[in-house]
Amino acid sequence: MSTRALVLGGGGVAGIAWLNGVVAGLADQGLDVREVDQVIGTSAGSAVGAQLLSGLPYQDLFDRQVRPELQSQELAPVGMTTAELFAFWEALLAEVSDPAEIRRRAGELARTAETVAPAERLAVIESRLPVHDWPQHPFTVVAVDAVTGDYRLFDRTSGVPLVTAVAASCAIPGIWPTVEIDGVPYLDGGVPSISNTRLAAGSDRVLVLAPMPDAFLEQEVAGLTEAGARVEVVTPSEAALAAFGADPLAAATRAPAADAGRAQGRELADGLRGFWA
Repeated sequence: MSTRALVLGGGGVAGIAWLNGVVAGLADQGLDVREVDQVIGTSAGSAVGAQLLSGLPYQDLFDRQVRPELQSQELAPVGMTTAELFAFWEALLAEVSDPAEIRRRAGELARTAETVAPAERLAVIESRLPVHDWPQHPFTVVAVDAVTGDYRLFDRTSGVPLVTAVAASCAIPGIWPTVEIDGVPYLDGGVPSISNTRLAAGSDRVLVLAPMPDAFLEQEVAGLTEAGARVEVVTPSEAALAAFGADPLAAATRAPAADAGRAQGRELADGLRGFWA
């Protein structure tokens, strides 16, 4: 029997909105991405995975992105700016090619950066998730050990609350505080692979929704296809990129990014139908 995986990548506040828009647009045309064997979420994708598997209708999830009275209360970074973070990553990727070393360097930044209080950040994650219990559906959340640089995969068998796991996966180094779990600080699972598409190994069909450029995505997709999987990757349209603007962490990006994503999902549905059916 053919198995399907949905991979949801990182992309900040704008990425969350765009992902919700895309899946709503696909659903508008009769393509339900929740009909899948496993969901893998990284950073923004972990929040969206939890949202999708909460049981709320697509329209309700979309409304939470575009209607001000339903939107989560987002915070502004207090230390590093988004532009400074992008500059840090550009310099780091130019200097270091080993993914493990990149994760360790990111961990150093995450553990020393000035950020908002952990409790304030956790409250934001709580407000993003309509349900705070792990879904029964197979769902993997990716984070990184901020000391060793090792990946950590969370699911409903991990003994870690869903909100805590998603907060760890969304802990952008230099921007948001690390999340301590059993005495270990964790940071964003999108370091350095923003979607962690390789984790879908073993699935016959893999749909990847990738809000941001990912230097490792092509290589990981190639690995899956060489193993016999069919993979489709969806990245933001020009309209969506314009909606993201220069700062995908800005709360003001939510409504335009969600609208652009929904339009894109509607346009893509027919092309994806045969692949996903």
